[in-house]
Amino acid sequence: MKLILHTDGAARGNPGPAGIGIVIQDEAGTTLAELGEYIGETTNNVAEYRALLRALQEARRLGADSVGIRADSELLVRQVNGQYRVRHPNLVPLHAAVMAELKDFTSFSIAHVPRKENARADALANWALDQTKLAPGKLS
Repeated sequence: MKLILHTDGAARGNPGPAGIGIVIQDEAGTTLAELGEYIGETTNNVAEYRALLRALQEARRLGADSVGIRADSELLVRQVNGQYRVRHPNLVPLHAAVMAELKDFTSFSIAHVPRKENARADALANWALDQTKLAPGKLS
């Protein structure tokens, strides 16, 4: 089963309070799960990676054997595709964790999409940032 993962990370300040947003859909576009979660203080790029990691873990839990990833972070997409090297020390272990998670799938694709095509994941990440003393997010 192939699932489509829309992911977004957001930080207010860099670093600053950060949140992640995830939308998981089947190939027909039916939403299977959504998540908005506050992740503490970090950078936007770390939040982007944390969102992708969380989405991959949830996709595996839902039984996916293949994933199509959509993200509005050009840096994330190009690093996962191998077009950019990962140099920042905070991103190196996150990139390694993403690549390890991707090995659990028979296939994957990752594509950069404009923010408007990732609007729901963006809204969830920002919703998480708007919460005060937010408990961990929940998947629906």
